[in-house]
Amino acid sequence: MDRLSAANVFITIVQRGSLTAAAETLDMSRAMVTRYLTQMENWSGARLLHRSTRRLSLTPAGEHALTRCQQMMALAAEIEHSNQPEGEALSGLLRVSCSLSLGQSLVMPAIHAFQQRHPDVRIDLHISNQRVNLIEERIDLALRITSQLEPNLIARPLNTCRSVICAAPPYLAHAGTPLTPQQLTQHNCLTYSHFGKSLWHFTRGEEKETVAVSGNLSANDSVMLLAATQTGSGISMQPTYSAGPLLANGQLIALLPEYQPEDLGIYAIYTSRQHQSPRLRALLDFLVIWFVGEEAERRLNGIS
Repeated sequence: MDRLSAANVFITIVQRGSLTAAAETLDMSRAMVTRYLTQMENWSGARLLHRSTRRLSLTPAGEHALTRCQQMMALAAEIEHSNQPEGEALSGLLRVSCSLSLGQSLVMPAIHAFQQRHPDVRIDLHISNQRVNLIEERIDLALRITSQLEPNLIARPLNTCRSVICAAPPYLAHAGTPLTPQQLTQHNCLTYSHFGKSLWHFTRGEEKETVAVSGNLSANDSVMLLAATQTGSGISMQPTYSAGPLLANGQLIALLPEYQPEDLGIYAIYTSRQHQSPRLRALLDFLVIWFVGEEAERRLNGIS
């Protein structure tokens, strides 16, 4: 059996915590995963995993083998990436993850422009609002809007996401217009799904203010919250790039103009600075430039 493939299977088993999960990730049968693991143990001359009905854990020999396998995979990637002749057209597959709203407003136009330069690079786009495990889900690049980066990941800043508090005229006619952030506690605020109350952060000059808001509707997707806001369900905090056109045509009204919601960073997130494929390096470099260009700035400001 191919030792490089066996090393990859062993690493995946450890990352996913079970043979079944590794089989799903690698799109192979559990029996084949078991065969690769058995072959790894035969080559190592030792048991690599403690196996029970509940969990797997590495033996001392397994810890050593894992390190060696990771080194093997890194070396293999380095050799593969060094074989791209200078000047040769980029090709191959990149798996990219982003949220629905970011994908619609910014990522798709950027990918279109990138693929016009590199038509042989294929993009497999995964839409998700959750933090993804890049290794487990085999994602090359995640584009995220956040104020808190995960410590074990590497990120390149692309630009800033500005937000706006907004509501539809029918809601304001019924419930009134809040004039300060604290008055939001008296309104039906449409929030993102997570545990506890949603905290909205504001600045006015040098002053900072945080308000715990709540309402009768939450969602894990800003596009859904925007649609609910349009129907008059309540007040929401939206990326300016999404709400801008609706503010311009009067379907939504911007609230609290003296108070600026907290800006968030837009980041390109990946797992390693080393052993990147030429196509991933090219996409990263392209996005860094594209996101500060005129088209991106116009879209970030909600100007269609």
